[in-house]
Amino acid sequence: MDSASYISAFVTLFVIIDPIGLTPLFAALTAGQSGAERRVIALRSCLIALLLLALFAVFGEAAMGFVGISMPAFQIAGGVLLFLTALEMLFERRTKRREGQADQPEDLPDPSVFPLATPLIAGPGAIATVILFAGREPGVLGALPIVGVAAAVLLVVFMFFLTAGLLERLLGRTGINVVTRVLGMLLAALSVQFVLTGLKDFGFAG
Repeated sequence: MDSASYISAFVTLFVIIDPIGLTPLFAALTAGQSGAERRVIALRSCLIALLLLALFAVFGEAAMGFVGISMPAFQIAGGVLLFLTALEMLFERRTKRREGQADQPEDLPDPSVFPLATPLIAGPGAIATVILFAGREPGVLGALPIVGVAAAVLLVVFMFFLTAGLLERLLGRTGINVVTRVLGMLLAALSVQFVLTGLKDFGFAG
């Protein structure tokens, strides 16, 4: 990859992952968590997302083809799972569950793997992007540059996630509840879009 390809890959992944847009969602998903817990969740979600993107960069479509999974199927599955999270946010099930477990903080739901690492960070769009750029030069050595670019983008994501506590203090409890509902609606719409895109790519819709 030349310098222009690095810049193109970074910008593409940055726009698709959208660290700025994910930050208020991260704040909503980790509402009530301490700063230390949030840092752990942020770091874990970014590392898991990087691992997923690296695997798909190295093995490409063969990783899904090995078990007979197409990209449209991956998009539809991601959309369905994301819709379930959106329902929890809309009806405050996540908040109520946290309040009911206030005396058992170790049992609080951990959103680092789902929905943060996947499908929000390492979603179908990001996975398709690393497969596309890694496919320009076959082999592990050809995948290393795009993995490095993905790591740089996820470092930016992590830095934005660290500002979630400040965002929560600025909005307050009521503000976070409002934002959680709004983001729940946006997540529901995004999940439906994932499903529609998967259906379109599969040939079921125009």
